Amino acid sequence: MTETPLGTVARWVSLLFSGLFAGFLVAVLVLEMSLRGEDRHVYTQVRHVELDSLDKLATATLLPALIATAFLVAVTFKTRGRTFRLRLTGLALLLLIVAVTVVFNMPINADQLDWDVRQPPSDWASVRDHWQIAHAIRTGAAIIAFATLIAASTRTARDTREPARA
Repeated sequence: MTETPLGTVARWVSLLFSGLFAGFLVAVLVLEMSLRGEDRHVYTQVRHVELDSLDKLATATLLPALIATAFLVAVTFKTRGRTFRLRLTGLALLLLIVAVTVVFNMPINADQLDWDVRQPPSDWASVRDHWQIAHAIRTGAAIIAFATLIAASTRTARDTREPARA
């Protein structure tokens, strides 16, 4: 199967933005893990800084990855081959990230915006732990999604170079 120019662009957009998104989530996870030894005041202050604009970066990287990957799934739907299954897995994982974000992370983010840095709530560590667990799930899903999209891309590149076998 020959890839169209639009398919090639979508493949590169999917790879670029899913990779950027996964890297972004890894960086946030590293930051969050480094905060585990800090007190509630430091944690709350850093969370307020994180919540200022990091959601914009998440949206700017996840949205193009989702759109491009959904397009790739749609154009390979009829083939139902390995490339399609890999892309579908990547898309499913990206959608899982959206679900985890909406159900777990976003409500906690909204709550943490109201925390007073001088007097965070008494259950701050429990809330932090719940957010970090959900974030670790998102991060793992993003890494696996990126890996499946890389695998699909290498198959696509090889499939467009090799003639079909009988």
